[in-house]
Amino acid sequence: VYLEESGGASVHSGESLRLSCVASGSPFTSYAMGWFRQAPGKEREFVASIGWGGDRIYYSDSVKGRFTISRDTAKNTIYLQMNSLKSDDTGVYYCATDRYARTMARGDVESWGQGTQVTVSS
Repeated sequence: VYLEESGGASVHSGESLRLSCVASGSPFTSYAMGWFRQAPGKEREFVASIGWGGDRIYYSDSVKGRFTISRDTAKNTIYLQMNSLKSDDTGVYYCATDRYARTMARGDVESWGQGTQVTVSS
């Protein structure tokens, strides 16, 4: 699977941003997809995942209520709508795939994208 992220930018606290990830190379409905992020000097962490059918969704506690993950099967694309951004949300955001959304929430990942930078300034 080849994953290409886009939508990263520099914004101010409280603003919104939407990330996109286009998948190619394998049937889009055969795997779960999600987002991870890595802040400078920190380990990569899980953000959100969505099952192949769109009915299983998981969020990290740090983004729950502010971020929304969704997928458009017709476009082979997932999105991460990020609202009420904080400086702690700064980092490189990576698109990922795994067999199940639940296992991705535990950190299991089969494929990674190259990442897109999100910078939130106060």
